[in-house]
Amino acid sequence: MQLEEVINAHRSALNDTDMVVWKYILNHRSETKHISIHELARACAVSSTTIVRFAQKLGFDGFGELKAILKMEDVGVSTYRENVLKDLGTFYDQTWRKLIERNYDDASRLIHESNRVFAYASGFVQMNVVQELKRLFFYDGVLIYRVSGREELRAILDKLTPDDLFIFVSLSGETPTAVDFAQELQLRDVPVISVTQLHDNTLASLSTVNLYVSPGQFQLYDDGEGRAPFKSMMPYFLLTEIWYVKYRMYLHQLMEKKQKEKDV
Repeated sequence: MQLEEVINAHRSALNDTDMVVWKYILNHRSETKHISIHELARACAVSSTTIVRFAQKLGFDGFGELKAILKMEDVGVSTYRENVLKDLGTFYDQTWRKLIERNYDDASRLIHESNRVFAYASGFVQMNVVQELKRLFFYDGVLIYRVSGREELRAILDKLTPDDLFIFVSLSGETPTAVDFAQELQLRDVPVISVTQLHDNTLASLSTVNLYVSPGQFQLYDDGEGRAPFKSMMPYFLLTEIWYVKYRMYLHQLMEKKQKEKDV
């Protein structure tokens, strides 16, 4: 689990001072890997004890363990300039390996046990991801209802129960409509699965289960052209397919478990 995932999982336990420390680490990741706890405390204008408590709130023994996690993380290069096709292939391979190793049981359990499944996409590409989710899970009789727009969200809010499930597909995890609605769902104990880019984001912190992706950027133009790099959104679709396959595996294991209990 990367540090951003840990932060999202423990966001509710962090106060304003903790967030100051986190923002410094986020913006000075390379430096934080090598500085001492006293240097970090001075940089954040807090005490060393505050740094220790911050690390412990995240489930670490202390700052040393947090720093070790930082050193182990493979942040990767976001923009590729040489041999783009080769780099694109490497990116796909690395993404597949990371996604295939993850445990999707909690997300699969929520889908399997839910009465109804709804989904909201915060953009055009995200909408296509939801469509792919609908297509794949339809094979197992799971109907995913796509909700579009604030008015539709408001219309169904009072009809949702803890037996339902809501899936958000977002890039930033900070889309106001999605965040506001996720907060309403949290108050009503409606489980939420978020699919967002891997970074500290509000939507992930409000979710029951977080599924993360890391889009890659590839420079296809000369610097002088002033054009934005090409961003590969393939990880979203790759995650969707892997999740579905893992869902099928989850159901198979569930059936085997029930059969064993029946035979005893």
